[in-house]
Amino acid sequence: MKNVFIFLFCLQQAVVLAQTDVEIYKFSEDTLREIENDSTSWKYQVGATKLSFSGYYPSVLSAWDQNGFRKPQPSQKDSLYFTNSKKVNAKTHIIEQAKNAQLVIINEAHHVAKHRTFIQSLLKELYKNGYRYLGLETLTDAAINERKYAVTESGYYVKEPEFGNLIAEALQLGFILFAYEASEGKNGKEREIEQAQNIQKFIENNPAGKVLIHCGYAHVYENDFPYWGKAMAGRLKDNMQIDPLTIDQTLFLERADKTNNHLFMKLNNTNEPLVLIDEKNQVFNGNDIINQTDIVVIHPETQYINNRPNWLIRNKKRHKISSSKIKNNESFLVLAYRNNEHENQGVPSDIIEITDSNPSKELFLTKGIYTIVVKNRNYEIVDQYKVKI
Repeated sequence: MKNVFIFLFCLQQAVVLAQTDVEIYKFSEDTLREIENDSTSWKYQVGATKLSFSGYYPSVLSAWDQNGFRKPQPSQKDSLYFTNSKKVNAKTHIIEQAKNAQLVIINEAHHVAKHRTFIQSLLKELYKNGYRYLGLETLTDAAINERKYAVTESGYYVKEPEFGNLIAEALQLGFILFAYEASEGKNGKEREIEQAQNIQKFIENNPAGKVLIHCGYAHVYENDFPYWGKAMAGRLKDNMQIDPLTIDQTLFLERADKTNNHLFMKLNNTNEPLVLIDEKNQVFNGNDIINQTDIVVIHPETQYINNRPNWLIRNKKRHKISSSKIKNNESFLVLAYRNNEHENQGVPSDIIEITDSNPSKELFLTKGIYTIVVKNRNYEIVDQYKVKI
């Protein structure tokens, strides 16, 4: 009998492992196991991104920090600068500055979903001010403007729910999305050159509206950068003789251990992203000899409500999963899809993992009709229902 039990247990584990090979949205335990078994030097970067697809933000930060980082040393100079500077709501400041620009370029760290949440918060006001086009570095979907929503094949990073939500709102507002990534095989300098050329060609062919460009990390830099000469934003500026409004969200990345966060993040107790303006009326953009962007956004440290990030909850309604949908002492993955998107491989709007250690049963959704899909530990759908939020 003992041997039979061992065989059945091993068989069940084999089924789970085989199933996870084709699953995008996984239980945290499975993704963490993949990271542990990965022998590549970049496993923590890839692993953090995979964890972000299913919303495991604390685990995302922990995985990313395994790459190593230089712990910031708080200084009296930084403290005085923050204290003496005017703290301005980042969204308000960016919207105001964008009124006088034709092109806005804003970056993200690919593992940090809250950067996409912030970009999404800008869309409505940008559209009111004449922005009509949204360029996405990760996009590989030529049909997205007709379909009006993202699918899991729309782009690698698009699989993440907050990215899908950003795209959904942009399309609903009326933005036209476009891709600008360089062709395969291009790296470093060649990639920056081709990205800039692709954006320039699109702008010249679509002169009727202003343009918002979403990119990763240093692609937003305007000035010389090691190995690249200039990044995409700097080359676009030179090629078109246009001064883009460039915004960096990645200078102060949040760490798993809050003691490793930069002083500016710790001092931002407003619970909102900030822009600092000093006594000379200069916007903080890095305080380096060569300033790479016009604005640096200082996000606050994440607070958690029922094990979920507070920035994820804003402007959304709570939908609690009924106890009748799940069994005690079992693990479930719950995914919420916008109406008619689940059957068409859409990107879920929200995901929660329900386990003994993470008992939260609340999804956070904007108004609309959703398909709620409940999967068991073997990734089998055990329940599916519609709900109106």
